[in-house]
Amino acid sequence: MDLDVFVSAHRPEWDRLEELLRRRRPRTGAEVDELVTLYQRTATHLSQIQSSAPDPALTARLTSLVARGRSAVTSPRRSSWRDAGHFLTAGFPAACYRTARWWGPTAVLSVLLAAVIGWWVGTNPEVQALIGAPDELRQLTRPGGEYETYYSSNPAASFAAQVWTNNAQAAAICLIFGVLLGIPVLWVLLLNMANLGLGLGLMSAAGRLDVFLGLVLPHGLLELTAVFVAAGTGLRLGWTVIDPGPRRRGDALALEGRSAIGMAVGLALVLFVSGVIEGFVTPSGLPTWARVTIGVVAEAAFLAYVVVLGRRAVRAGETGDVEAADRPAPLPTAA
Repeated sequence: MDLDVFVSAHRPEWDRLEELLRRRRPRTGAEVDELVTLYQRTATHLSQIQSSAPDPALTARLTSLVARGRSAVTSPRRSSWRDAGHFLTAGFPAACYRTARWWGPTAVLSVLLAAVIGWWVGTNPEVQALIGAPDELRQLTRPGGEYETYYSSNPAASFAAQVWTNNAQAAAICLIFGVLLGIPVLWVLLLNMANLGLGLGLMSAAGRLDVFLGLVLPHGLLELTAVFVAAGTGLRLGWTVIDPGPRRRGDALALEGRSAIGMAVGLALVLFVSGVIEGFVTPSGLPTWARVTIGVVAEAAFLAYVVVLGRRAVRAGETGDVEAADRPAPLPTAA
């Protein structure tokens, strides 16, 4: 082998590989294909030089290029702040918007259930008697009773953290165990709506429904919406087990499962906001109208975030799934 001729013939390829490896911005699809091709060629060149005309300096350079090329070709993609920004501005709102047909009706039916339970408890003294003795119920509903002091019984920061943890666990149950045909999701919804309806009914019977709503609405609007989104997503996941549509069941569950995991992260942030409101705003000395206004603004901001950014992202082809480079290739299926 004439080493000088060999180097002159292939140096442009090595220089181009060096340029692609140094590039900081994301590579285009064509550049990735070129990188793979040049990496393979350079590895072949290195093997030829080592076997026919070993040159220490050239061997060292090509060895470095091949090692860096192998790392670029085979190493998993690293997450970055860009991924976090994409998730918050496109992935998460798109996932919420795409599943609105599930969590929207879930929210309506759940609120109606809580209202029916509240009406049933509030208008039937015999039901109230089954819940607790008269003295116990008065302890719950009287001015300064347990319903009111619950929100100020602990320091605001620790109370907010506790609330956030509990709500995040409820949302995670809905998202993770929805695959069990959605049955655990229905149980979580029933427990939450029963507790809400119980409070509505008892405080209404005591003539203090306005106080109860003034305590629940500031944080409850956003908190319950997050729970409904999680429940709707979990029910969708459960239905995918039954009817995956034209996709293979494994592919459909993988897509919905990855989306649900992303939803868990996004909803944890939403529940963090509602926990801060519950810990610092709900028990504060602000007038009721001011506390409720804060809750309404937070709820409106989240819904606008989902509708505006979510609809835009869905129209752009976003599904809430991970980046295409991080997904396994789906197997072809018969139509």
